[in-house]
Parts: sequence; structure tokens; C-alpha cells
Amino acid sequence: MILSKPIQRLAAAVLFSAGFVHPAAAQDNLPAWVTRLFQPPAAAPVPAPGDATPQWSGQSGASGDPRMTADAIRAAAADFGNCIAGLWPDAARRGITRANYLRFTAGLTPDLSIMDKLDAQPEFTKATWDYLDLLVSDDRIAQGKALLAQYAPTFAAVERAYGVDRYILAAFWGVESNYGTMIGDRPVLRSTATLACVGRRRDFFRGEFLATLEILQRGDIPPDRLVGSWAGAFGATQFMPTSFLRYAVDFAGNGHRDVVDSIPDMLASTANNLKTDGWVPSETWGYEAALPQRFNYLLADSPRQMSVRQWESLGIRRANGEPFPRAAERASLLLPAGARGPAFLMLRNFQVIMKYNPAEAYALAIGHLAERLRGGGPLIHPWPRDERVLTLQERYEMQQLLAQHGFKIGAPDGFVGPQTRLAIRDYQQSIGEVPDGFASSEVLDRLRQP
Repeated sequence: MILSKPIQRLAAAVLFSAGFVHPAAAQDNLPAWVTRLFQPPAAAPVPAPGDATPQWSGQSGASGDPRMTADAIRAAAADFGNCIAGLWPDAARRGITRANYLRFTAGLTPDLSIMDKLDAQPEFTKATWDYLDLLVSDDRIAQGKALLAQYAPTFAAVERAYGVDRYILAAFWGVESNYGTMIGDRPVLRSTATLACVGRRRDFFRGEFLATLEILQRGDIPPDRLVGSWAGAFGATQFMPTSFLRYAVDFAGNGHRDVVDSIPDMLASTANNLKTDGWVPSETWGYEAALPQRFNYLLADSPRQMSVRQWESLGIRRANGEPFPRAAERASLLLPAGARGPAFLMLRNFQVIMKYNPAEAYALAIGHLAERLRGGGPLIHPWPRDERVLTLQERYEMQQLLAQHGFKIGAPDGFVGPQTRLAIRDYQQSIGEVPDGFASSEVLDRLRQP
């Protein structure tokens, strides 16, 4: 095989730095083992009839990102071998041996079915109420309570060591993998390699791919057990590889950090993650709130937090009628479904949960499931289930139209976060509507009008 000039230069640099050859001769005298090391993996095989491997639809992604067009995906997949070979220097800087890099990446091919999932994450595409219905079900509540009882000593030990509430930990276990029953079956190395070389999040996933190589070289988790979701998350609480390297602990004391097959390690590693991210032991995640009539909705989603006492002075109460336990706690107001849906005062721990997964619906699911496991009841205020949920393309269009009307939304991405909701509020106020910031079909229709 004849290597490309850039790869020849890379191989020559490796040989020279190791003292194998003189730099002037390196590119013209590459040993066979070096050629094999830098040889790109073979092209992805054509699936045989009946092959159960998930296949890519061949369609462009819904985000509109130019790297997610069908042609761009095909081009990146065709260059996959060169991409993997080009990541070798970064792997070497992390201490990955050449032999292991060659062994781990031998025969590696892209899993293009991941491209159909990259723009369709349910916490961003489902209505918040549908997402919570799925993750805070009666079965999940019952199973969580049973596991809390079964592993009570372990939960207690982890709670003492890290100061993270056991019900929150059980909620992560339940939301992330339905208590370990839905951890995924895709090889983490292949998933992260695919996303490192194909699609719109390559910069992020190159780090995850290299972290996966580190995990394999260290031997904490056997290769056949290092399987997970399409995005590379693994274990019962779905650690990304970089998070595993940063937060995983050997709580069982057996010399390995194993979040796949060790419940003590999984719970303690999750707690260590939350503690490191700033978990406040004395606080919960938030409260469902009741708003007074004629409330100033422009106060919602503000980056400026106020004390619970200040929110009370504006007429806000707990939805269940009970007093707030600590009036000095700092909180922000979240209205995930606008004026017609439930309202929540979110504390600092809500932001810690969002560091684990930066989706408000996800953080709400964690917090609400934890309350149900603790013995709390369902949400009191109903969701506006008659509302039609906008598609990703419609949300992208809404952001573009808001920008055209002069409202600041940042770069349109189809995902409705605080900045987009603030722009919607400003627009609603400008047309005399209740400025609740909800991305409804009605708002989109008004924006479309000339």
C-alpha cells in the first residue's frame, strides 16, 4: 500500500522521534509495520441480507448543519480511515501505545445509523409532558423504590461519602437506563470514532474517542463490556468516556473503576460527578410553584436568581400549598410550557443536573422522579396537552423569523433554550400577547405573517 504524503510525513515524524531512522530517509524507507500502523481501516462492508446491524436512512439531518447533509456524511464516511489514522498523534500524546492503537482500531468502520439519531434526541424533540410521561412512569417509580430498599446500605454509604441524596442517584439510574435494563449495545469505540469523523459534532467526539482508547488501555472495563448508547455513553447512569476518566471511582475496592457491572462503583461515580459539579447537600432540585394572576412573565428564565423569599413577595407559592422550607435559597423560575403549564422554582442543584445532560426536560425528569421515589405525588398543575409540538424544522424557522424581526436568538439551531424563550417573550410583548416565552404554533403563525 502507498501512503498519502501527509500520512508519510506523520509516519516519518514518529519514526524519527523514536530514533528508528534518519529524517531524510524516513519517508522513503517506511518499514512494513509502520505501513500497517498508519493504514486506514477497510471501507465499511456492504451489509449481507438479514444483517441486523442498524443502517443509515441516507437522509440529511434535520438540524440543517452543512456537515449533516447526505453528501457530506457520505464524503466523511469515505474518508473515515484517514480520519482515524490522523488521530494517532493525539492518542500518542495521551499515552496510548502504538500497538494498542493498531489493535483497537483494526477493522474499525463507521456506524452511519448514528447520523439518524444525532438530530433527533427525545429531550429536544418530544413535548416536555410526553418526555416526563415516559421516564416518570408508575413502573419506573415502583422499581426504583424496590432498588432503594434492596441496596439501602450501598445508597447510605454513598450518601455519607459524597453528600448526594439517594433519591437523586436512584433517579439518574432510572432515567438514564431504566435501572440498567437499557444501557445500549453499540461498541463505545465504534460510536465515538464515528462521531469523531462524521457529522456535526466532530470536535467534541474526538475527545470522547481518545478517552475511550484510554479506558481500554487502562483495563478498567473489558472491551466486550464497553458498550452503550449511539453517542458513546455507557453503564447504568450512562457515563461519557471523558466523564468516566474524570469522575469514576473504585468504591467497591477491587482495583477497577467499573460503572458497568459494579453497582457500588456506578452509584459512587455518579455521586462523585454531581459533587464535583457543585451539588449542594442541604438543598433539593426545585419546587413546583403556583403563580398569581397578572404575574410578570418577563421574570421567568432570567439568568438573575432571587431568593425564595423574594419570589414569595411577588405572590409565588408552592403548588402543594406547603411552605417553602428555606426562604433564603436562591432560585430561578422555569415555565417549560408557558403560562398554561406547570411552573417551577429551580435551585442550584437543577443546574448541576443540567451539567450531566444540558436539557431542561431531562433535568425535570430527574428531579420529578426523585420526588416520586421519596414519596411525593404527581405534578399538580396540568400540562397543555392539546398544544401541537413544533418540529425541529419549525423551531429552526421560528428562530430565523425572530432574528429577522430584530430579536436576539444567537445562531439558529432548532433548540429552544433560555435565549430563544427570551426572544419569544420580547416578541409576544411587542404584539400585546402574554410574554410567557412558549414556542407554540400560534407564535410561529404570527411570525410568518407579513
